[in-house]
Amino acid sequence: MKRQNITTNAPWEKKVGYSRAVRIGNIIEVSGTVAIKDNEVVGIDDPYGQTKRILEIIGEVLAEAGAGLADVVRTRIYVTDITCWQEVGRAHGEVFAGIMPATSMIEISQLIDPDFLVEIEATAVIS
Repeated sequence: MKRQNITTNAPWEKKVGYSRAVRIGNIIEVSGTVAIKDNEVVGIDDPYGQTKRILEIIGEVLAEAGAGLADVVRTRIYVTDITCWQEVGRAHGEVFAGIMPATSMIEISQLIDPDFLVEIEATAVIS
């Protein structure tokens, strides 16, 4: 099967050696994604805003891979403060209410930058 690596040219991609997403066949795995635009953190102190931006990025990456948010079967949400789960969940639900992927929300101690409050991974399957 052909492998398609998708990059967003985020500064960490080359440093760490990863792709924003990889498509093999009909499966697309999207790497942990944070709220960034033009190399600046989006939504500082705003978990809802960060989640919305992250899902926007994931949607763009999926489109580049020939898929869409409707193809997402799994998300994994990492938060630095689980007490913000309702804000993060609301943003996730606004995007995925009609799709209903399997998901997890896990509290972690920190992300690569202290201004990042949320990181999301996604798996999509094109039928």
